[in-house]
Amino acid sequence: MTYKVVQWATGIHGRLALRGILDHPDMELVGVKVYSDDKHGMDAGQLCGRPDTGIKATNKIEEILALEADCVVYMPLLANLKEVIPLLESGKSVITSCGWVYPKNRDTSQLEAACQKGQSVLHGTGIHPGGLTEKLPLLASAFVTNVRYVRGEEFSDLRTYDAQEVVTNIMMFGQTQEQLAGSIMKDVLADGFTQSIDMVADQIGVTLDSDFVTKHRWSLATANIETPFGVLEKGTVAAQSFSWQGTVKGTPVIEAAVNWYMGNSHLEDGWDLGKERFEMEVIGDNRIQLVTEGLHADSPEHGADGEESALVATAMHCVNAVPYVCKASPGIRTYNDMPMITGRADQSLMR
Repeated sequence: MTYKVVQWATGIHGRLALRGILDHPDMELVGVKVYSDDKHGMDAGQLCGRPDTGIKATNKIEEILALEADCVVYMPLLANLKEVIPLLESGKSVITSCGWVYPKNRDTSQLEAACQKGQSVLHGTGIHPGGLTEKLPLLASAFVTNVRYVRGEEFSDLRTYDAQEVVTNIMMFGQTQEQLAGSIMKDVLADGFTQSIDMVADQIGVTLDSDFVTKHRWSLATANIETPFGVLEKGTVAAQSFSWQGTVKGTPVIEAAVNWYMGNSHLEDGWDLGKERFEMEVIGDNRIQLVTEGLHADSPEHGADGEESALVATAMHCVNAVPYVCKASPGIRTYNDMPMITGRADQSLMR
């Protein structure tokens, strides 16, 4: 079966997802949604470095809603209910890296109603959260007796992240401590990572305390730091660490953490975060630890070409979910509701 797919947004993750859709043997690209006037009318191939496809991008939501499509891979910077609900109501399932991985204790009544009206599915996925925070640790937990602690943690050097506007104005690198206090990033991250914690808790069978333990600390640059975005000045934000813990009777049981930094030089004491990696750990009577290296670009220059494996992983976790989501029953569907999602072999291997 061939699934008709729309790619929504063509930023750093979206253009990689667009390539993934074009390469997938079971998918047909039928539309591309962009936000800028500059991209409106461009061929999809031009937007992702591929040959022309005949599919022209549009910045008009009504044109996307009018398309005959099975699924939309929805990847803007932040999710917007005024976009997601009409898509679902129009009969198009939505796969997104922008939330709803496990929206327990959140008001999803409008989204559920939209799914039922359109007989469509909403599925949240990605990498962290969306896979390395809950999906892989839960898989690892099957090898552990009497699970007592689960952790998923990211270590990322943002010099390889080719999104200057996001890094400086949303993540607040190169800003002052006072400016950092006004950032939305802490709340945005908390909404995603606490969903991951809830999923793990429910799957391993524990009832968490009512409040999550949240920690946020940062290092200021001890000297000017050269970055692909210009000079990060001494005294401005050069590293940040976030963590959220689900506890039982005050004892940490499930933890999700993020560490971002502009290199390990010129940070305050105690801030050598090591090489870029993702860590997953499950501890019980025995212990499983998974460390994934090589997902990040090996230099700022290699990150700028958009091919960083961690970014491809985020995009492809969305794209590869399309056939499974399209077969699922209407509603908000998580990993728990679907079989194991897999990729597809390279077409050169097909007989």
